[in-house]
Amino acid sequence: MNLHQERAAAVRRLIDEARAIESSGVTAASLDKIGGLLSSLASRADLFPQDEFPLGADGGIYRLSEDPDNRFALYASAGGPGKKVPPHNHTTWAIIAGVHGAERNVVYERLDNGAQENVVQLREAPAKEKTLKRGDVIAFLPDDFHHIETPVGSGNALHLHFYGLSLEHLPNRLTVDMKTGAAKRFMAKAKILTPLLTVQQVKEMLKSGEVFAFFDVREEGEFSTQGHPLFATPLPLSRLEPRALALLPDPNIRIVLMDSGEEGQMGRANRAAAALSRLGYTNLAVMAGGLKGWRDAGYEVFTGVNVPSKAFGEIVEHGNDTPRIDAADVQKMIDAKADMVILDSRPLPEFTNMSIPGGVDCPGAELVYRVKDFVTRPETLVVVNCAGRTRSIIGAQSLINAGLPNKVMALKNGTMGWHLAGLKVARGETKSFGPQGAEAAKFAQAAAANIAGKMGIRKIDKAGLDALEKKGGPLYRLDVRDPAEYAQGHLAGFRHAAGGQLVQATDQYVGARNATIVLHDNDGVRATMTAHWLLQMGWNETYVLNHKPAASELTTTAEPRYPAGFTVPKVATVTAGELQKALATTLVVDLDTSLKYRDGHVPGAWFAVRANLARTLPEMLAKQAGATRVVLVAPDAEIGALAAAEIAESAGGLPTFVLTGGMKAWREAGLALETGHVRMADPPTDVWYRPYDFKEDVEAAMRQYLDWEVDLVPQVERDGDARFSVLKRWNL
Repeated sequence: MNLHQERAAAVRRLIDEARAIESSGVTAASLDKIGGLLSSLASRADLFPQDEFPLGADGGIYRLSEDPDNRFALYASAGGPGKKVPPHNHTTWAIIAGVHGAERNVVYERLDNGAQENVVQLREAPAKEKTLKRGDVIAFLPDDFHHIETPVGSGNALHLHFYGLSLEHLPNRLTVDMKTGAAKRFMAKAKILTPLLTVQQVKEMLKSGEVFAFFDVREEGEFSTQGHPLFATPLPLSRLEPRALALLPDPNIRIVLMDSGEEGQMGRANRAAAALSRLGYTNLAVMAGGLKGWRDAGYEVFTGVNVPSKAFGEIVEHGNDTPRIDAADVQKMIDAKADMVILDSRPLPEFTNMSIPGGVDCPGAELVYRVKDFVTRPETLVVVNCAGRTRSIIGAQSLINAGLPNKVMALKNGTMGWHLAGLKVARGETKSFGPQGAEAAKFAQAAAANIAGKMGIRKIDKAGLDALEKKGGPLYRLDVRDPAEYAQGHLAGFRHAAGGQLVQATDQYVGARNATIVLHDNDGVRATMTAHWLLQMGWNETYVLNHKPAASELTTTAEPRYPAGFTVPKVATVTAGELQKALATTLVVDLDTSLKYRDGHVPGAWFAVRANLARTLPEMLAKQAGATRVVLVAPDAEIGALAAAEIAESAGGLPTFVLTGGMKAWREAGLALETGHVRMADPPTDVWYRPYDFKEDVEAAMRQYLDWEVDLVPQVERDGDARFSVLKRWNL
């Protein structure tokens, strides 16, 4: 257990024990007991290195823990020599313990009875004064007053401050002018920070094999175009709450957050930490300097999305010399009516959008499972394609690794390569697989058994799964079957992650590095094939659940979207018809992606990013005179509700509503649409634009993307953090 893990565990113990003590009532005796616990924690000064809690322009109050209901809030408070905080109360219980340096606490007696508003008469109580050094403690009941100061000459101080309710939820605290007795609100808007880690510390964590989550909370487009560390996972602040639980099933997992590094300590990474704390996550840190610090340290910066998976695909091709075929040669074989089948390894919606003429949709993990339903003769050429490169390579190599006797080739550069060759792609196709046949099942099960044996893939039963759950730590339980099969019934606790997509975009499903992954399907084939790739990618704690569930074990209920105890705010709504009638006096703000906004939005609507509304909403209102209300159009009702609850102050007192059903409801009502990037409160850097999402210079974007994929191999080698271990076909 390293220092940070030990600190997190010690903080959790303190909170749990304090909660139990406080349940019997808030008294001087109960606070003395909690104070003893806090003193013991503060005595472990090694757990609180001062460089992780610096005193900066935004102060130095760092959240160590806070319950989702804002109770039991523990902070590390930094103070420089001469720092002095005026007399104040807390309106909740408070306990302070010394860690580094000294902190003088001057305690006051209240002389008046509180009858006169905004007047408090205080007198110093010298007998109660206490200067705290390491392990010293002082406690206050809700109505007690004190002031604190860091003695000149004592050096920078760091102390633990423990409250019954978080500082951000104590709006009625008072501070007192000792000369006049005038009282006013104290720190109504407390600036709460998050402990810091250096980029060097994070780099070492990536090399160490530690289990932790590393999130970049910028928008996906910024993440993609401006770059990011190889193993930073995108978790945009604008979409954080609905995505967090699936990516972070363990509330105690160590989480490191980053942003651009040019936003100050109160930037998006710190805001994301506050949001995660409200969701119940307890072990949070911010990487000081963000992307700028990472780049300035000389570390590799990667553009694009799903980079680890795409880089792995390129390394698989290099390591196995995966056979490939050009688009022009495939077209010649189609024209010659050659004995060939084209299997598209993407999900059906992508296939329907564009495909190779004559192709059949058979996504990643389905290939080995179903190939014999499409290929009955060993002489038949099998061509596997995707949109670009990764899924073509992984799909083709899956069939080769499975021992398919046929010649198997990846379509070089996929549908993009097809388009660049001047060939016409098909649109609107839906040809896909049916029920698995007997020969397909026989081949698939034999192939999976061979791969499992050769690779030592670990299979567990329900008891084994129970043991992993009891072990603790982040556990990802993933059902890798087709979406329709999952929807018909799955084991409770298992989220859907189609096997091919899990390999192609692992960071969309697994948020913690080096975590434990358990895969499940109906017969082990798709789980085994997926596991054999994850193991090569460095996910060493990957297991296949060998369990055929009884009907009574299956559920069709969706897995929870939010951690237990978190509730989405209830906000006012408006229908499409109601909005249409009042457009002239409504500021409409579209919070969906800039891509979807471009392709159709409510006439007159602005595009904006949720994370920036505090800045952009006043700007939009200033440009739209006569607006008497604000209506948010969101990708789903919950994002809309979360945003609406955040913007009361920015809306300048105007009522805020959410459009029921979003743009889907607007379209279904047959109402007019406006297209284009016409009113942009934020630039269109919220999402990654795929090459075929552009309206012009599409071919240039495709060529650039394909070159980028190929160039990932030397960049990954320079970075040095990947632990890919590609299996050679001849070892199977």
